[in-house]
Formats: sequence, structure tokens, C-alpha cells
Amino acid sequence: MKLISVRRIWEQAAHNAFTDLIAFQEALFCVFREGTAHVSPDGALRILRSVDGGETWQSVTLIRSDEADLRDGKLIEYQGELLLLGGGTLHDKSGLQSHLWRSADGRVWSDALKVADKGYWLWRLTEHQNTLYGVGYRPGPDGDTRLYKSDDGVQFKTWLKVFNNQGYVNETAIVFDQDSGFCLLRRDPVWGPEFVGLLGHSRAPFTDWQWQELDKRIGGPVMLMYQSRLLAVVRLYDEQVRTALVEIHPDTGVIQELLTLPSKGDTSYAGVVIDGNELWVSYYSSHELADSQLDTQNLLDESSRAAKAKTMIYFAKILLS
Repeated sequence: MKLISVRRIWEQAAHNAFTDLIAFQEALFCVFREGTAHVSPDGALRILRSVDGGETWQSVTLIRSDEADLRDGKLIEYQGELLLLGGGTLHDKSGLQSHLWRSADGRVWSDALKVADKGYWLWRLTEHQNTLYGVGYRPGPDGDTRLYKSDDGVQFKTWLKVFNNQGYVNETAIVFDQDSGFCLLRRDPVWGPEFVGLLGHSRAPFTDWQWQELDKRIGGPVMLMYQSRLLAVVRLYDEQVRTALVEIHPDTGVIQELLTLPSKGDTSYAGVVIDGNELWVSYYSSHELADSQLDTQNLLDESSRAAKAKTMIYFAKILLS
């Protein structure tokens, strides 16, 4: 693996984070959240468009909500349309609600459609045989995950009421390979001792999943199948927090780091597009804010330093072979 290039493509908000990337109608679209802080009531979803392979980008949409902090936008093409999935942390403190927007061209978007159960964060959608699948998670000490499916991109029904509840399980990435499905699942130590990632495997109709514990903690997962290999872009926590391209070995549970992107601190949440033998990646990071600048603010712990760091959006190209 070789890093061909990386460029900063957006930095205008105080906090720019949580990206996704897709190729649609001969253009690239990148979505991310912008707001005044990592968590703030003014979160909105901005969409950039590039028609020259990521060399230049233009803002085409900013989606706001009077009711919620919008976060974690995800893009998917489905039945000729571009769909945008996002979570909203409601201002009235009643929890969270997942929303779905639709567009014919990536520029003009429909009103938000509420999807999945209130209180469950539908994280990402993946298509298999014209059906959409996605995992929703319910935050909290007794939180759990549900597997949803949709045959029309409008109605999302619960396919598995209890998908996984082994610890504080939350963010997911699903890929399909013929009649097999793989799910990369994040776990955190906030409400329990178990926090290394999990890899799930199932076969159609995807109602019975077997889980294997991985050897590392991961965050912000996005996964892809490349030449029968499971690759992912994740946040790694050992040593310095960073965003990395990794290979996941299903037989052993080993996460093998293949390439580290320029990143540090508040980082990760990538989007990926395969173009021939290149992998194009959107992600965010705070690595360009010098440590000396942070030191002048007397921030001793890493979480406080990350919270104050300027996060910006990046676009990288990686040679896969």
C-alpha cells in the first residue's frame, strides 16, 4: 500500500468531522458534519462535490435542522437516487432520531424522512440484492443493536431485534460477498470492560450471526472487500490515536495495519471509493494544529487537547497494488 496524495478539502467551520464519500453521476460527493464543537446543538451536514477526481471541491448543500444536532451523514446510491442517512440528537432532550434524505442529482434534497426506531442510531446502509441493510444502536449502559432492512428505501423494518449486545456496541460497517455478510462492530469501554472490536459473519437471509473478538479497539469503521480481502479504514487507539487502512483476518481476528494516514487526536470516520487499483478516502483529523499551540492552553489530557484541536476534512488517494 502506498499513499499517493492527501489534501485538505474543507476547514471553514470550527469543527469539521465524520465524513462519507461516494461516486455518483460521474462526480464525487463528500458529506460531513460541521459545527462549533465535537458535540454542539448547531451540527449541520455539508455536502461537497468534485468533478475532477478530487482535485477541487465545491460546496453544493448544507442541511440543517431546527430540532436536532445533525451528525454522521452516510451516502448510498439506491435505485438511481442518492440517499443521505444521518442521525439527529434532539434539542428537546428526548433522545435521537435517524433521518433519510433523497436526491436525484446530489444537489437538491428532499425533506427529512424519519427512519428506524426512535432512540436507535441507524449508522450506515449497505445494499445487497436490491435490499438495504443497516445496524441501529441504542446508546447507554444497557444499550444494544438492531439489524434493519428495507426493500424500498422508505420503510425500514427490524430484521433482528437483538443483533449484538456484547458490551457497549455501537458503530458498524457491513459488506456482502455473494451470499455472505460481514459486520465490523465497534465496542467501547465506557460502560464495561470489553472494548476490542468484533467481526460478525452470516449467510443469507442474515438472521444468524457468529461473532469473533478482534485484537484491537477500533472506531469510526468503514469496510470494503478488495480481491477477497477484508479491508477497513478505522481509528486505532494503541500508541498514538490515528486513522489507518487495515486488513481484517477473519480466521484469526488479527487487525493488520497496512498504512497510516496523516492523522492525530480527533480523527477518523472515513468514506471510501475504489477506483481501479486506487482507494480514495475522505476523513477528518486534527493533526495540523501544532502541539506547541495546544501546550500554551495548558491542556494536559488527550481528550481535552482533542476537543480544542482544529479538525479539518481531508481527501487521500492510496495505491492498493
